[in-house]
Amino acid sequence: MEKRRVVLTFPYQLIDQPITYHLIRDYNLVVNILRAKINPEEEGRLMVEISGDKKSLDEGMDYLKRLGVSIQPLVKDIRWLEEKCTHCTACLSICPTGALSVERKEMKVSFEKDKCIACGLCILACPYRAIEISF
Repeated sequence: MEKRRVVLTFPYQLIDQPITYHLIRDYNLVVNILRAKINPEEEGRLMVEISGDKKSLDEGMDYLKRLGVSIQPLVKDIRWLEEKCTHCTACLSICPTGALSVERKEMKVSFEKDKCIACGLCILACPYRAIEISF
């Protein structure tokens, strides 16, 4: 199974269409919405992780392009700088996915990159600048 993290930008005319439904039903893809901003009469944006076999993924991406959806790879990446981290846990409560967690016995913060959606909230919360975003 292949995974792709992408940002989908929808023209305002498409925001009321069941596009993710069709990706799931017609192309047998798993769609995990990581972040969304959709408002009536405005362009919509979805940050998603899409999983499936390569052929289905390619066909699903072609379907999106035919509709006029812009597809960009998610290129933001969060880096946790363990050497700067004091394990104060200020970042934990702000992380919406649990990518940052604490091992209670040792009281050490850990970072699971696969869970991270690159929302950037942890960067603002860290008083020691132990978390960075790279593009």
